Amino acid sequence: MTYPLVVEQVSKQYGDKTAVNRIGLRVKQGEIYGLLGANGAGKTTTMRMVLGLIYPDEGNIRWNGQGYREELRSLMGYLPEERGLYPKVKISEQILYLAELRGMKRREADRSLKMWLEQFEVPDYYNRKVEELSKGNQQKIQFIAAVIHNPEILILDEAFSGLDPVNVELLKKTVKSLRDEGRTILFSSHRMEHVEELCENICMLHRSNTILQGNLKEIKASFPKERVVLETTTNINGLERLEGVTSVNQGLHGYELRIAQPESAQRILQYAMEHSTVQRFQVMEPTLNEIFIQKVGSQHE
Repeated sequence: MTYPLVVEQVSKQYGDKTAVNRIGLRVKQGEIYGLLGANGAGKTTTMRMVLGLIYPDEGNIRWNGQGYREELRSLMGYLPEERGLYPKVKISEQILYLAELRGMKRREADRSLKMWLEQFEVPDYYNRKVEELSKGNQQKIQFIAAVIHNPEILILDEAFSGLDPVNVELLKKTVKSLRDEGRTILFSSHRMEHVEELCENICMLHRSNTILQGNLKEIKASFPKERVVLETTTNINGLERLEGVTSVNQGLHGYELRIAQPESAQRILQYAMEHSTVQRFQVMEPTLNEIFIQKVGSQHE
């Protein structure tokens, strides 16, 4: 197994505040690895250490098996959470300059920029200024700045923040295609649904500590299934009285029930079949959001 990015027991302190406490992760080639947690959990500090912008107080970070070196500038691409482009400078001037800093020839960078602008269906932005664009389109340009030099390792910090649903889907599709081309991607987000859709392995942070880590499917399988979705042709009374049912919410399209033990699901199905025609019955695995709330709730002081 090839791990282009390895973080081993890394910690970072600012005075008496611990920003990151002994985080460890391995990101495979051709993988989107999810780093998730609320604001202030330590995600951005971890990413800045991975980028070599700041150094850990403890632990090691290796890129393709080696420590920090000048070559990382061309090896890595970074999309920061905060937009960092100059508002009054032409897009082409900024992006080409950044590409040259990362070792690209100007002609090659110009070709790459035009290709990306075409892919994002904004070829006319080449000579526009950043301040003339919407926030969503500024984020597209920031994304191009991160990938224009064809990096092997890509660091995406809250990549979809401020984007409308259409642009979120466009960037998701692009990130997936980069993964399929073999890029190693570290992806941070506080939006659990994005992590669920994109990531194979995750590291969940809370107050600088790792509280959950591993394969996403295995993590979800390890938590109990406590939610049942039921749709019937007619209303059903008495579901809340069934053994093990802790709550019943009726919506426009049916019922969502919470259960205390797995056997309760079959009681619900049996009862529903006796009182109506069942159109849908599904025992749902927990969402990552539910798992996060469960884990963080137990860590609150």
